[in-house]
Amino acid sequence: MEETYLSIIATSRNDNHGGDMQQRMSAFLNSIFVLSEEYKLAVEVIIVEWNPPVGKPYLHEVLEKPNHAYCKLKYVVVPQEIHNQYKNSSKIPLYQMIAKNVGIRRSSGKFILCTNIDIIFSKENFAYIAKKELRDGFFYRANRVDIKKEVVNYSTLEEQLQFAKNKENVLKIMGKTQGHESLSLPNFFYHFPNFCRLLNWTLVTIWKKTHPNQYPHFTIDFDACGDYTMMSKNDWEKIQGYVELDMYSIHIDSMALWSAVAIGLKQRILPFEAPVYHIDHEDGWESKDAIRTIKFLESKPCLDYSIVHRAGLQIIDQKSTWNINDENWGMKNITLEEFNF
Repeated sequence: MEETYLSIIATSRNDNHGGDMQQRMSAFLNSIFVLSEEYKLAVEVIIVEWNPPVGKPYLHEVLEKPNHAYCKLKYVVVPQEIHNQYKNSSKIPLYQMIAKNVGIRRSSGKFILCTNIDIIFSKENFAYIAKKELRDGFFYRANRVDIKKEVVNYSTLEEQLQFAKNKENVLKIMGKTQGHESLSLPNFFYHFPNFCRLLNWTLVTIWKKTHPNQYPHFTIDFDACGDYTMMSKNDWEKIQGYVELDMYSIHIDSMALWSAVAIGLKQRILPFEAPVYHIDHEDGWESKDAIRTIKFLESKPCLDYSIVHRAGLQIIDQKSTWNINDENWGMKNITLEEFNF
C-alpha cells in the first residue's frame, strides 16, 4: 500500500449510544472503504475505543474489516482503568476529544480528518481530497447535511447516497460557504455566487471597521466542526490537538478552530456540493427537543460558549494556542492495545 495520505479519526464504544449505533458505524466505515477504493486514495481509519463496556464485545469483533489495498483500519483501546482516573468518569462514559487526540498521536497520514461515527461521506467530498491539493497552513471544513435515520436500512453506499440527496430526507444543513463565510442564507441564494460575494464583502468590510478584534470569529465555520475538521498532522501537532479537559465535549471542538486561527492557519471550506451526511439519532446535540438536550447536559460539567468566545479572542490577540495540554497530550507516553486490519 502506498504512503497514507489521510488518517480519519473517530471514537466510540459498544454501548448503542443514540440507538442503531452498530448500523451507523457500519455505514460510516463502508462509505470510507468504498470511496477510498473508487478514488484510489490511501486512507487509514483509526477508531479509538474508549472505556469498552464490561461484558460487551470489542468493536472490531462486531464491525466489518476493509477488504482492499487502499484502506487500513486500526482500533486503539483506552481501557476502563485509564477512564476511571478522570474525576467525572462516572458522568461522562467517553471523553470524545481526548480520545481523538489519542488517534491523532498514533496516526500515519500526512493529513488528519477528525470526525464522528455517524457520518457518511459524499463522493464529492472524497473526490476533493483525492485531488491531493491539501496544504500545510490550512484547516478544512465541510458542510454537514443531517438526514433521516432510515438511511441505514439501505445496504449499499450508492443507495444510501441516493437517499441522502433526496430533499425529502434532509432534516437540516449546517455550515458556511467558501467565499461568503459571513452569510447565513438559505441554500437557494448560493446559486447566485456573485451576489453572495458582494454581500459578503460589504458585511465583512463593515464588521472589520466596527468590531476589529472580533473579525476572525465572524467568519470561522464552527457549525458541527466536531464532525469535520481536517488539517495536516504537522498543524494538528502545532495546536496540540483538542484541549484535554475533564468535561463533556461540547464546544471543545470549536476551541481547536480558535487555536488554528490564532497561530495563523487559514480556513478553507469545501464546496457546499461536497458535504458529509450525518445520520440522525437520539440524544444528538441538534435534537429537535431542546428541553431534552438541557436535561441531557444537566449532570455533565461542560463549557459555556460565552467564555470560549472571550478566551478565543484573547488567544487570537496573543497569537498563541491554549497552552493547556502538556507534552504528552493524546496519551503519547502510554502504551495502548491496538488491533490492526
